[in-house]
Amino acid sequence: MGIAKSTAKLVGPRVASAAGPKVTSGYVRVLLERAIDGAGPFKPVRVAADARLALAGGRVEDAIDEVVRVHVRYASAQGFLTNVGGVATMVVTVPANVTGLAVLQCHMVAAIAYLRGYDLDDPRVRNAVMACLLGKDEVKKAIKDKRLPSTPMALATSPVHDPLLDDRIAREVTTALFGRVTGKQSASVLIRKVPILGGSVGAVSDAVHTAKLAGYARNELRDRRLALPR
Repeated sequence: MGIAKSTAKLVGPRVASAAGPKVTSGYVRVLLERAIDGAGPFKPVRVAADARLALAGGRVEDAIDEVVRVHVRYASAQGFLTNVGGVATMVVTVPANVTGLAVLQCHMVAAIAYLRGYDLDDPRVRNAVMACLLGKDEVKKAIKDKRLPSTPMALATSPVHDPLLDDRIAREVTTALFGRVTGKQSASVLIRKVPILGGSVGAVSDAVHTAKLAGYARNELRDRRLALPR
C-alpha cells in the first residue's frame, strides 16, 4: 500500500491544480525529478540501478530485465490499490493513479537509460525519458502532427539542448497521462461497480502498460557504450 500512498503524498497536491500548460508541465518535471532522485518507496535511480547491476554480475541486460520485472510488479500493486474504491471514489483515485504510475514509470525508464550509459543530469536525456512515457504509437502520432520533433533516441542524442522542448514534451506527457488513466477508469465504470473486480482490472492494465513502455524504452534507448572504442 505504501507505493500508491507515498507517491500521492509527495506530489499528489500538484495534480489537483493541474489546469493549465504551465502547471501541468511543472507537475511532470517534479515527477521526473523525484523519480530520478528517489520518491516514496523508490531509491534514487543511480543507487537502485547500480544495485541491480551488481546483483547481475555486471550484465547490463540482465540488470534491466530485473528492473522491468520489479516495476511491472509495483505497477500491478498500485494499480489494484488505486482502483478498488469503486465508482464513488473515481475522482479521488484518478490523481493517485496518475501520480503512482508516472513516478513508477519515470523511475523505470530512467533506470533503463542509466544502465544503457545515458547521463541522467543531461536535460536531453530527461526529455527522452519523458517522451518514452508516451509510448510508441503516441510518439509516432505526435511526430506526425509536429508536436514532437523526433523520437526519444534522437532527443537523447541531439547535438544541442533546446529549452523550448522541455515545456512542450512535459505538456504532451501530462495530457497523455491524465487521458490514459481517466479513459481507462471511465471505460471500466460498469466493472467498477464490483470493487474487487475493478481493482483486478486496474492491476492487470497498469502492469501490461508498464511492460509495454519498458519494451519501447529498451528499443529506443540503445546502449551508448556499444559505439565507444575499446
